[in-house]
Amino acid sequence: MGKNGTRPPMGWNSYDYYDTTVNEEQIKANADYMAKHLKPYGWEYIVVDIAWYSKEAGQKRDRFQYVPFALMDMDEYSRLLPDENRFPSAKDGKGFAPLAEYVHSLGLKFGIHIMRGIPRRAAYLRTKIKNTSLTANEIADPNSICFWNPDMYGVNPKAEGAQEYYDSLLELYAQWGVDFIKCDDICRMDAPSSREEIAMLHKAIEKCGRDIVLSLSPGPAILEEQEFYHENANMWRITDDFWDDWRLLRDMFDRCKNWQPFVKDGGFPDCDMLPVGSLGKGFGDERFTRFTPDEQKTMMTLWCIFRSPLMIGAELTKLDEETLKLFTNDALYEMQKTIRTSREVYRDEEYIIWTGASDAKGYIAIFNISVKALEMPMERLKQAAAADAEKLVQGSGVEIWSGESADTVKARMIPAHGSLLYAI
Repeated sequence: MGKNGTRPPMGWNSYDYYDTTVNEEQIKANADYMAKHLKPYGWEYIVVDIAWYSKEAGQKRDRFQYVPFALMDMDEYSRLLPDENRFPSAKDGKGFAPLAEYVHSLGLKFGIHIMRGIPRRAAYLRTKIKNTSLTANEIADPNSICFWNPDMYGVNPKAEGAQEYYDSLLELYAQWGVDFIKCDDICRMDAPSSREEIAMLHKAIEKCGRDIVLSLSPGPAILEEQEFYHENANMWRITDDFWDDWRLLRDMFDRCKNWQPFVKDGGFPDCDMLPVGSLGKGFGDERFTRFTPDEQKTMMTLWCIFRSPLMIGAELTKLDEETLKLFTNDALYEMQKTIRTSREVYRDEEYIIWTGASDAKGYIAIFNISVKALEMPMERLKQAAAADAEKLVQGSGVEIWSGESADTVKARMIPAHGSLLYAI
């Protein structure tokens, strides 16, 4: 995509269902499903999330999400490699290249999760930094650590060899055929070196000779750093991990309102993954999403009119028919791909209204944030979006989720936590 990408990335990520435990067979199964059912609607990225290098991932989940100082695969240049037990095609130094080739053969793109910094194991063993005479302990900062994951030290940005280390990572990922990198422990800049490490990662991507999307996690991203994010990344999380809880979804309206002025082609504030369908197996909490069907539509409507990237968290092979419909709505993804301007235009204790426009169409999204069904707020619509509201009243337009003509707009009820989305 690069910095010239005009639409937010759309794909699937393994975390919400598998946590740290996903394997090659499961990645292929989800890729197969996407290629068959979702690719025509714009879904294209298959992303292997955290701990793909750990030989002990998930083995002590009742005590640790991330096993402290776990055994991991690593090459001579301090670069983590896929665990060969879970990713058997990685044997003989092939890394993720065979799996990426498989994903590419389906017409899809391949992504991986990485943690900021350099493996602690590399620092302890003093393994090499490629294209230098230095070793990992000479660029690692033992005071720069992630408070929730024990695998890495931050890189000292002032150290000779720091940029060379990141360059060597991206050289390897480009050889593998990686199209998307989700870098964690970096977006909200918990560590003093985070800003410099984002810049080093960006420089390394520019040097690697491959067009790679850079996604920054976790949030909340820092609003005052929006220009820096735009200069160095393609997407950045505006929230911590987002799960299937109405309170988190309600909060996202505030975050989207604050970030809306800073949505630009090639750089997208990210509302995080879509926790729908089957979730939580790797966490020991396999379940169907707690979001109601109406809340799921509200989430999809907000994400799309805001122009957030879209990453499905569900196990795709277990999608039911209703959830599949969320991901295969032509009119919704036409809006998500073509909309150029959008903003919140009205808010009270019951309703939130957004409007947007592409070159060809206008859009109105009406959200019911209350706990009871409500009538269509025609007077509020007229206050907030007079021209578009008048067109709706005249029957111009279609409600994207139901396909109903705008002729029925005055009679429509909006369910609790539900929404209506009109293309005009």
